[in-house]
Amino acid sequence: MPTPESRPRVIVIGAGIAGLAAGCYAQMSGLDSRIVEKHVLPGGCCTAWARQGYLFDYCIDWLIGTAPGNDAHRIWRELGALDGKSVTNFEVFNRVVDERGREVSFYNDPDRLERHLLELAPGDAGPVRDFCRDLRRFTALDLYPFLTPPPLRTARERLELLRTVLPSFRLFWRTGATSMDAFCARLKDPLLRRAFPFVFFQDHEVFPLLPYLFNMAAAHRGNCGFPQGGSLGLARSVEARYTGLGGRIDYRAPVARILVERDRAIGVELKDGRREFADHVVAACDGPTVLGRLLGGRYSSPVTRALYDEALHKPESLYPGVVSAFIGLTGDLPPGTPHSTTYLLSPQDSARLPAVRQDSLVVQLRSRYADGFAPPGRSVLHCTYFSDFGYWQALRSRDRTAYRARKREVADFVRGFLERHYPGTSQRAEVVDVATPVTLRRFTGNHEGSILAWKSFTEAERLTERLVAKERMRLPGLAGFSMTGQWVTGGGLIRTASAGRFAIRYLCDELGMPFRAWPSDNDTPWHPDRWGELPQLGSRATYLGAAPA
Repeated sequence: MPTPESRPRVIVIGAGIAGLAAGCYAQMSGLDSRIVEKHVLPGGCCTAWARQGYLFDYCIDWLIGTAPGNDAHRIWRELGALDGKSVTNFEVFNRVVDERGREVSFYNDPDRLERHLLELAPGDAGPVRDFCRDLRRFTALDLYPFLTPPPLRTARERLELLRTVLPSFRLFWRTGATSMDAFCARLKDPLLRRAFPFVFFQDHEVFPLLPYLFNMAAAHRGNCGFPQGGSLGLARSVEARYTGLGGRIDYRAPVARILVERDRAIGVELKDGRREFADHVVAACDGPTVLGRLLGGRYSSPVTRALYDEALHKPESLYPGVVSAFIGLTGDLPPGTPHSTTYLLSPQDSARLPAVRQDSLVVQLRSRYADGFAPPGRSVLHCTYFSDFGYWQALRSRDRTAYRARKREVADFVRGFLERHYPGTSQRAEVVDVATPVTLRRFTGNHEGSILAWKSFTEAERLTERLVAKERMRLPGLAGFSMTGQWVTGGGLIRTASAGRFAIRYLCDELGMPFRAWPSDNDTPWHPDRWGELPQLGSRATYLGAAPA
């Protein structure tokens, strides 16, 4: 084991989940790491903020790896992410309601789902039974190859992966090759045909059947739940694990550029002019910013050029931004209200939502996800829709007053929409706060406010696989440097945590040091105090006070 004086020094840019994970694994493996973060708290997109006693949880809809016995759970245990926490599991992944009030509930239990869908649409028995049959098959699978990057897998790891994949190869291939659009074309019932793409709340457009089946099956096994403390709670737990391992985080420390000497990264220069030096720099932040501003466009590869010069500008490659409206209510919604509902909007409603992309609005009753999100006797809802960054950025740049007015239009629409579905809610609204894709860009630096970076099942994902497996998360011609996070592996929290693990595994392999990881043994029950000081993120909400008479 290296002495403290001889330990290789690592600087990680960004305290999102990937950066925190890289820091944790660096500390466990005997490296001397330090994280620099532009914001005032950890998590990146995995965040929350406070208004009038409400906590607005921004990120997690579901978290892969909440049940023991799989590699995804092992990573969260190593990072301390679930320490002392309960997990909420739901019987329904999502409910979808059309303009006329007809609805479908996507139960995670394949038997219950099949009965429900056949009652709604007996004429669609064939495709319904096919979908539920495949869902049953996925419930028997437990495949989470997130521990080791492909080039470093041992013969035993490769054999175990083959043992899992080969018996179900045809299932993976067939469901991965069948687009959701092709499946929906087989359905006769208009509600089912429109509703199926919204199992994951919004329509992910390019997805085949495989991810829907995979995640619903995980939810049925209890491995796709919502952790106590939510998004910021997850980040705070990993932060505590990192600092408990001896790591250091500097907040309010934006990086101006990566210092390079003779084609080797030697540290970073902060915006205030300070320079911090290290033997290795890990960039766990916005990919376009790293390649363009922090490295001055000096280093690239055919893969990064295909990603950042070409795929970045193709809408089908990149997840769009999201408009979020949080509503704090006195009282609660009726007891049987599902935790999540996607409402398919009429043309008239859709026309009232600025820059809406999919004619749909997702309404989540966040106070049913975990305790502490609303004061006693109150509840909080999170309403979202996919939207265009360019629209909001141009408006904010041209006219801040008009930008705020448009956010107010979102707030007014959401209050009115909820009033139609749940009479009396408008009068009980205490706080309505709206965040746009520009908001996410301002606080995280994410390109165009994209929530998950690269879309899965696209050419961009195939390029990221090459970036990880072939180029080992490095840039040719630049030593002492790695990239990690959602701009390297794609989004999803378990993937970003795994990306941090991969970066340190590669670094340990390069340095000839053993990679080490072990689970956290902190079993102290979660308490809201662990959120720490909650940021307000601005001086005022979009709307405060009771609705006018």
